[in-house]
Amino acid sequence: MVIVALIAILGFTFWLRPLTVFRIFNEAQMYQIGARSNFIDVGGYRIHYYALGPANGPIAVLVHGLGGRSEDWEKLAPFLAKAGYRVYLPDLPGFGQSDKPANFSYSVGDQAKIVVGFFDALGLKQVDLGGWSMGGWIVQLVAVRHPDRVRRLMLFDSAGLYVKPDWDTRLFTPISAAELQKFDTLLMPHPPQLPTFVVRDILRTLREHSWIIRRALDSMLTGRDTTDNLLPGLKMPVLIVWGEVDQITPLSEGQKIHQLIPQSQMEVIPGCGHLAPNECATQIGPSVVAFLGQ
Repeated sequence: MVIVALIAILGFTFWLRPLTVFRIFNEAQMYQIGARSNFIDVGGYRIHYYALGPANGPIAVLVHGLGGRSEDWEKLAPFLAKAGYRVYLPDLPGFGQSDKPANFSYSVGDQAKIVVGFFDALGLKQVDLGGWSMGGWIVQLVAVRHPDRVRRLMLFDSAGLYVKPDWDTRLFTPISAAELQKFDTLLMPHPPQLPTFVVRDILRTLREHSWIIRRALDSMLTGRDTTDNLLPGLKMPVLIVWGEVDQITPLSEGQKIHQLIPQSQMEVIPGCGHLAPNECATQIGPSVVAFLGQ
């Protein structure tokens, strides 16, 4: 009877708060790949991060995108760790397990300052730096403002150019199952059909944190901090990785970034969308390791 009751409780918990269960499972997966969870103070904010790979290895830092979190790198980070890199995966303010301060701007410019502050807090003098989507925009600014701190730069389906999206940006904070399905279709070429109780919990969670995403998006859509005129000044090697069928930041944007950075190299991943670093990590990982080892 005790086992039956326990199964019933677990089943009810999963039905009521499936995202909580998914997060616990995701954190367990991070532990399984050797990542260890830590917190550090950066500019007065409590910042969560994972670290994995040999402690004395060369440093790589990967920055997630809008609405993302450090666990998003769970598939790609092990490629770097196995190649001997010490990999750090921070949660930006407002996301994951980091503080969500009401008085923070959530602009890419201020998030870039947090990333540099993260370097300083951990004593990281120079790193190989990567960013995905909004995170790609953030690391572009870090590389432009602090070129001495970035040995090599990696941009994954990155934002940052002065381009008005041709899709409804309100879908980043969907308020209905139909809007969530439209957003998933933008993110993935073949989105899964989610159960109703999972959709309900996703929408509940988004209602709680949509103000952060909205504030970040509003700042980005002003066109401040765009990097079109800054990218030609980068001198470090740059790897650009793009999902061929990305609808959030289309391939044309990656190609323009490639043109703006003369010394960059570009990898286009067939059949992958905006979530390429996660969904197509097996194709991307070897290229990233090869780039960092050049």
